[in-house]
Amino acid sequence: MSDMRIVIAGAAGRMGRALVALVHAAPGAVVGGALERPGSPHIGGDAGELAGVGRLGIAISDQPLETLLHADAVIDFTAPASTVQLAELAAQARIVHIIGTTGLQPDDIKEIDAAARHAVIVRSGNMSLGVNLLAGLVQKVAAALGPEYDIEILEMHHRMKVDAPSGTALLLGDAAARGRGIDLAAHSQRVRDGHTGARKPGDIGFAALRGGTVVGDHDVIFAGPGERLVLTHKAEDRGIFARGALRAAMWGAGKKPGHYSMADVLGL
Repeated sequence: MSDMRIVIAGAAGRMGRALVALVHAAPGAVVGGALERPGSPHIGGDAGELAGVGRLGIAISDQPLETLLHADAVIDFTAPASTVQLAELAAQARIVHIIGTTGLQPDDIKEIDAAARHAVIVRSGNMSLGVNLLAGLVQKVAAALGPEYDIEILEMHHRMKVDAPSGTALLLGDAAARGRGIDLAAHSQRVRDGHTGARKPGDIGFAALRGGTVVGDHDVIFAGPGERLVLTHKAEDRGIFARGALRAAMWGAGKKPGHYSMADVLGL
């Protein structure tokens, strides 16, 4: 069997460079292309040299359709508009699309769902294996503990992060809501400021901190009568997201088109 040809979207970014290096070193996979936004100063540069692994002969392109037509998968940690476009193109090319992009809105998800009729799409607010195992635990704990236990999700990221709550916080909130059998959108408390009144029973609260170079810290707090249970994940290296994305891409090979999650990849 030939190596899986994987395109890296956003190849000039920190995550993109980590992915180029990881895929280049991975058995059974090869960097099959590299994409950047039109106007990027890195267009035409060698993806391997930019990632610090030496010349690969893969020029960074701003032509996604042409690039994807010669690939088996694309790994995408970019921006919502770019991700939606790549999902449509992945559907045309009938390839695997791994989405680690955060900040996607309901209309974006609808577009991705439509593309998943023709492409294998794996989407997660966090590609870390540890975070997705944590989400499974959060769902079980939320189901086991009664509504007298309030659920709060605290997250902290580096100062450059542009969306809040983080995709990971929302993934964990969704897991808690599934455990409780409720709709997250209807029971989500995102902002507290001023005289807010007492906490609404059943709400899932979110708090976002930003500063420094924090890769990603997440606490899920179950605060009950006389006790608190805190489930924690701390990301120390962006490589954990790259490794999870690569695992998802390899898993997606040969699967039927559909919109999958990391829970599917991990068999949860």
